[in-house]
Amino acid sequence: MKYFIVVLGALLMLGGCTQSTKQTILPAIVPQSQKTTKVEVVRPTNIIGAIEPFYILPMKSAFIARIDTGATTSSIDVQNLKKFERDGEKWVSFDIVNSTSNESYHFEKPVVKNVKIKRIEQEEHRVKVMLDIKIGGQKIKTEFTLAERHDFEYQGLIGRSLLSGRFIVDTSLSYTLK
Repeated sequence: MKYFIVVLGALLMLGGCTQSTKQTILPAIVPQSQKTTKVEVVRPTNIIGAIEPFYILPMKSAFIARIDTGATTSSIDVQNLKKFERDGEKWVSFDIVNSTSNESYHFEKPVVKNVKIKRIEQEEHRVKVMLDIKIGGQKIKTEFTLAERHDFEYQGLIGRSLLSGRFIVDTSLSYTLK
């Protein structure tokens, strides 16, 4: 009987413990902070998007370019392209007109080489020249093919030879550069 009373007492204590630990938790409204925190996403400066501005020096207004990792060489829209010879070398003269600002500049450059561009429908022959550009704060002397790109959405196309070792392309972004 003594054993029964001890077990009964223990059960009553356990029952009391379980009942005393039960609590009803009511939801509380958490007041909003008076200060709003602005979260700024910091990206490395070498990550660029699918569409970016760049400058053809010495021009002052930006051109908009499609960043194309599938293209080897960069390309720019030109007008009045004329081939000529100077001191026994092949040269070209051409005008670049910014379609946004209407700024224009006349260039005369030696031909680096003639290239064949493979397109879906046909092959196209273009001349390649060296141009000084500024993109993402970097001044770069690089090769551009000259094309009449007036049928294209963007006046410029930036290819792998310019991007390699300088930029990482995230196609989910655009206009990351100033």
